[in-house]
Amino acid sequence: MSKNKPSKTGVGTEPEPDAKNETEVNSSAGDRVDDVFDLPVVDEDTVLTGAAADATDLEEKLKDLPRILRIALLIDRRSGYIHDRLIADIETLSPGLALTAAFATTDDPATALALAKELDRLAVADDMPELRHIADCVRLVSLPIQNDLAGSEDYRRITQSLMNALARLPTDIDPSLGAEIESFCIGWAMLPALKHRLPRYRHRDQTAANHASFLGDQAATRRVEAAEATIWTKIEARAASQSDKAEDAGDQPAVRAHQSSATGPNQCVVASLSEREMKAPRVKEVLAQYDGVINKALPLIVPPPLEEVRKALQFEFPYAQNVIDTVLGDLIGRPTVRLVPTLIVAEPGAGKTLIARRIAELLQVFCWRTDSARTDSTVFGGTDRRWNSAEPCHPFLAIVRAGHANPMILLDELDKAGGPGSGTSVPSNGGGRLWDCLLGLVESESSQRYPDPLLQTNVNCAHISYLATVNSVAGLPSPLLDRFRIIHMERPSRDHLEALLPAIVADLARERGLDAKWIPMLDGVEHAAVASAWPGGSVRTLRRLVEVILRDRDARATRN
Repeated sequence: MSKNKPSKTGVGTEPEPDAKNETEVNSSAGDRVDDVFDLPVVDEDTVLTGAAADATDLEEKLKDLPRILRIALLIDRRSGYIHDRLIADIETLSPGLALTAAFATTDDPATALALAKELDRLAVADDMPELRHIADCVRLVSLPIQNDLAGSEDYRRITQSLMNALARLPTDIDPSLGAEIESFCIGWAMLPALKHRLPRYRHRDQTAANHASFLGDQAATRRVEAAEATIWTKIEARAASQSDKAEDAGDQPAVRAHQSSATGPNQCVVASLSEREMKAPRVKEVLAQYDGVINKALPLIVPPPLEEVRKALQFEFPYAQNVIDTVLGDLIGRPTVRLVPTLIVAEPGAGKTLIARRIAELLQVFCWRTDSARTDSTVFGGTDRRWNSAEPCHPFLAIVRAGHANPMILLDELDKAGGPGSGTSVPSNGGGRLWDCLLGLVESESSQRYPDPLLQTNVNCAHISYLATVNSVAGLPSPLLDRFRIIHMERPSRDHLEALLPAIVADLARERGLDAKWIPMLDGVEHAAVASAWPGGSVRTLRRLVEVILRDRDARATRN
């Protein structure tokens, strides 16, 4: 049975494994060569599987690439049977090698590097240069993250091979494919310098290649933004020219002049209207209160230091480690705050709404709270300008209130949005379900061009983050669940009492407009009273108990 290397995974927190140095690797490799008589032969199914994988699922546009770039893309795309493909190639060119059989049945880097060295030798001895290319691919899929990666001869060789192949790419290569290759190659070259940034995000069984694209994707963000800005400047100039010509001819402008992030980095124009539209009497009357947002470049909030945010959230919610790490993981490498649409599932009283609100506060973005049980699609999605009660969609209102283009919308109790009963219910006021309205707003593509009924133009809501709280996902429609990430949050136990009390006191102090240091922590008697009354579970109940104690303190202080 073939054994494939693990592919690139998501965010993790496991520590960096101890790496073997080159001396240990070479020594171990030598021992294995001496024991070749004990190694099995290559399973024929492995060869057939590898050959079939290349024949059936390899994209046509990848087949003309140098072998090492094909393997790099397969690693990046988490493709299967990568080892089997290499084994099939080796068996075709140089069948019967004992080290090939060992490579097929073990994850040991020493075995892989010994096989690569043997292929190099055979490439010279048998005059088969193709074996040297396969040797480089074996190194690429197997080389571990070593403590001295920059000093590794194998690493330097792969870096040179990747860069040489990158430089020889044809000029007419598909742009997205070329960008994917470039990202991997640059990320690989960055590994020794930025290896210290990897332990949080990797697992023990990952190789160096699994991290190349992660680093490469972060290397060119400003260059991409600058290119986008240049393109939007040209579009804006062309649109303005066409608009002027249309107005001179007395017609409606064929193209609306859009502003964009071209006005500066980390900015976004949410809504654009032409001068003629803005001057229409009815529109001018309705849109007066939104004048500061329309045709204006709004800032996008940049994430604060994530370590500080994480530390503060852990202090307040020690039982919600999975929620904290998953949500903050979205911001790693991002220039601005934007979270994946997320459903936080927990029993009533577990603190779902509170943690969502605190995430927004600590990320320094405005939080627009929506009571899902009292909101339907007609309200949340906006109403047409012909009605006296006309107003824009709530995401646009959140942006207006925030003054920046990437606020957070908290959808509280989203499981109750369908009305009483089941997920097929509709609100009693005749409006549509909030769920249906959300589908287009949380989808990245459609949210960039959401048709607002009041503005009667597309508004860009793509930078908004959505956090929703539910007690259960049982009644939610599947199209909505497909668009949200689901995180289950545990309720706190009595063991978390010591960690929760300081955070609750600090939060109650904030509500009173006080610094937490002005409210002393609970003394021994007060602490014992809370501990005896709270068995764990609802944070809401614990908060009420602490509030009672603080009110009793205030009353006693007044009497004295």
